[in-house]
Amino acid sequence: MDPFILTVDMSGLPQAWVEIEEAITYHAKQMVAWSLGERVATFHGGWGRDGQRSEIETKSIIAIKGSVHGARLLTNSPGLSNPLLFNRDRQLCAYCGERFAVRDLSRDHIVPVSRGGKNQWSNVVTACRSCNTRKANRTPEEAGLSLLYVPYAPNRYEHFILKNRRILADQMEYLMSGVPRSSRLHS
Repeated sequence: MDPFILTVDMSGLPQAWVEIEEAITYHAKQMVAWSLGERVATFHGGWGRDGQRSEIETKSIIAIKGSVHGARLLTNSPGLSNPLLFNRDRQLCAYCGERFAVRDLSRDHIVPVSRGGKNQWSNVVTACRSCNTRKANRTPEEAGLSLLYVPYAPNRYEHFILKNRRILADQMEYLMSGVPRSSRLHS
């Protein structure tokens, strides 16, 4: 399976994971301002009048011209979804500490929504079905449970790591440079 290419804006902020063919299209349209990392693919085109065959190569990280979102996007948390939540929490139940298959996990609201809790990163953790059922519509303290880790909103760099499980070494190095030391991704 081919790896994905990480696209970034002109300031280096991650924008999207794209397939190799889309990255090659950016190159062909001369929309790539700069690139980093290892060469991932080379596409060969037609033959020129001089007998030379055209080729376009792409590296694992490419900056797209004209896209500058900078610090504005850096402060935005990614949208909350169960797959991202379970990846953030490494598929560990926040109450019993056991690792589970995704099908056996659920989203738990530390302060239940019915009691004024928000459906946001700082109020949700991964829980196994047994612990979530035990906690029910109560806070962890009321249910006699303790949180084993503190929930947090991943930043944009963490979000890109959580979204893709086929990250190349140079892409991971690039993304980890934007991940705070306090993140569980460093452990």
